[in-house]
Amino acid sequence: MPIVIDLDVQLAMKKMSVQDFADAIGITPANVAVLKNGRAKAVRFTTLEAICRVLECQPGDILRWVPETEEQS
Repeated sequence: MPIVIDLDVQLAMKKMSVQDFADAIGITPANVAVLKNGRAKAVRFTTLEAICRVLECQPGDILRWVPETEEQS
């Protein structure tokens, strides 16, 4: 999948645990893991807004596009 979610980077910068993050944005830790591991097929805008609010970041800080050829190498 050419969209990469850099949630780990932002969580590390904020020194926030997955459990604390999940509680703050209102989703389960299992769903946070789905996001972190790149297995998510979609993200609701309300969830994206909550992520950005809690982490004090922009969507581009956690989402990036990687061309298919780079991802495979």
